[in-house]
Amino acid sequence: MTTVDVIVVGAGPTGLMTAAELTLAGARPMVLDTLPERNPMSRAGVIHSRTAELFDHRGLLEPLLATGDFPRTEIGHFAGLPVDYRVWPTRHPAYNVPQGKIEEFLEARLVGGGVPVLRRQQVVNMTADADGVTVTAHGRDGVVRHRGHYLVAADGGRSTIRKILGLDFPGRRGTSTSVTAETVLAGPGSTRQGLMRGRSGHWAIQFPLEERVRRLVVSGPGPAVPKDAEVTADELRAALYAVYGDEVELVGIRRAARIDDSARQITAYRVGRVFFVGDAAHIHLPLAGQGVNTGLGDAFNLGWKLAGAVHGWAPDGLLDTYHTERHPVGARVLANTQTQGLLMDWAGTDNPDLPAARGLLAELLRVPEAMRWMAGMMTGLGIRYDIAGAAEDPLVGMRMPEFDVTVDGERHRAHSLLYSGRGLLLDFTRSEQFSPHARLWADRIDHIHAVPHEDIPTRGMLVRPDGYVCWTSGLQDLGNALRSWFGAPNDDLVARDYPAFQ
Repeated sequence: MTTVDVIVVGAGPTGLMTAAELTLAGARPMVLDTLPERNPMSRAGVIHSRTAELFDHRGLLEPLLATGDFPRTEIGHFAGLPVDYRVWPTRHPAYNVPQGKIEEFLEARLVGGGVPVLRRQQVVNMTADADGVTVTAHGRDGVVRHRGHYLVAADGGRSTIRKILGLDFPGRRGTSTSVTAETVLAGPGSTRQGLMRGRSGHWAIQFPLEERVRRLVVSGPGPAVPKDAEVTADELRAALYAVYGDEVELVGIRRAARIDDSARQITAYRVGRVFFVGDAAHIHLPLAGQGVNTGLGDAFNLGWKLAGAVHGWAPDGLLDTYHTERHPVGARVLANTQTQGLLMDWAGTDNPDLPAARGLLAELLRVPEAMRWMAGMMTGLGIRYDIAGAAEDPLVGMRMPEFDVTVDGERHRAHSLLYSGRGLLLDFTRSEQFSPHARLWADRIDHIHAVPHEDIPTRGMLVRPDGYVCWTSGLQDLGNALRSWFGAPNDDLVARDYPAFQ
C-alpha cells in the first residue's frame, strides 16, 4: 500500500493544479488517472484573466506561455455578444491556451518534482475512516491500494468517487448535443470571430487554437445525438454550409467530439475527508472557457487549506470554507451558461423572440457598470468571497489588486510576493506595529514591509495564499484574522516571547 497525505483522483488541469498547490505547501500528494495518457483533444481553450493572475501568483504564467504561441484575448463574449475584459484593472488579458498544454505543463512540473502521477489506475473502491481514506484501483500490475489522509475527486462529470459514495448530482440532463472540433478551415469566412447564425436554427463559433488550427463549435436543430457517436466530415461540412454558405471550406479535422447542455452541481463540495473539484463538482455548457477556469479556481482555493489540515494548523472550519466559497461560484457559472444557451438558441429552436432579447442585452452592455459586472463574472475578476470584514472594507474578500511595490530598495510586482504559496502580511507602515503578530505566525505567513507605487487605501493587508484579501488595517483585529485563516499561533514562540498571548 502506498501512503501519501492526499490522493488526487483525476489528472486533468484541476487535479494537477490541486496537487501542485499541495506540493508547494509541503504536503505529499499522489495523482491517479484512468487514462493511459493525456487526452489529446484541446477541449477548453482559454485561460481567463483571474486564472492568469493565479498562475502568476506562483510564477507559473510566464513558463506556461513560453511553451507555445498563445494569442491574447481582450474581448470575450457572453452568448456571442462582445464582453470587454479591459474594463477591469489587470496586467493579464485572457490567453488562448489549450487544455492539453496546461495538463502537459503541470504534469511535467509535478513529475519533475517527484510527485507520482500514475496512469491506468481505474479506481474501483474507496473507504474512509476517522484517520484517512483508502483507495483500491486496478493498475498496470493488478489490484493496488493507496492510503491518504484526504482525497480530492477531480475525476470529471462521470466521477467514480461520487458514484462510490452514492451521491446525487442534481440538475438536468442534456437535451441537445453540439459538436466541438479542432479543424483546418479555408475561405473568406474561415477567420471570423464570434457567434454566427445560419438557417433554421444552425449556428457556429470559431476561434484560433494554434497556427492554422481553429476551434469550431457548431450546432443545429434536431434530437440529441449520443455523445459517443462519431463526428463525420460530412456532418461538419453540412453545418458549416448552413451557417457560412460557400465562405468556409473544411480542409481537415484533427479531432472532434460531442458536447451537450447538461447542467448539474453536487450539493456538498466536501463529504468528510473527500473533496470535489472541477467537473466532478459541476458541469455545464462549455461556453467562454468557464469550465476549466472554474475548476482551477477550485484547486487554488482548496490546496492551501488542505495542506494546512495535513500540517495540523488549519483552524476549525477552514476546510468547510472551500464549500461555502466555491459552491456559489459554481452555481453562478451554471446560471450564466444556461442563460447563454437560451440566448444562443443552443437547441436550435429558431425562436423568433431571441433577436429582441439579444438586442436588449447588447444595449444593456453599453452601460459601463453593466459591462464591468459582466466582465468580472466571465473572467473571475469579480469574485468576492464572504469574508469577515467585507462589509466594512471594499478590499476584503476581493483579489489582491495588481500594483508594484519597493521592498528593500528593489521594485517588485505585489503578486510576485505570493510565489511561496504562504500567507502574506503586506505592511505599508514604517513601524513595527504588525510585527508582534507576524512573528507568531512566521511559519505560515510572510511579513513584508513595502512601499506601494500607487495609492492603496490601507496601511497593511493580510492576503491568503490564493490571493484574496482577508484583512486590512481598517479592521483593527489582526490577531483574530490570523487565527481564523492560519490557525493558532506558534506555541513555542508564544511561551518564549509573548506570554501575554497565552
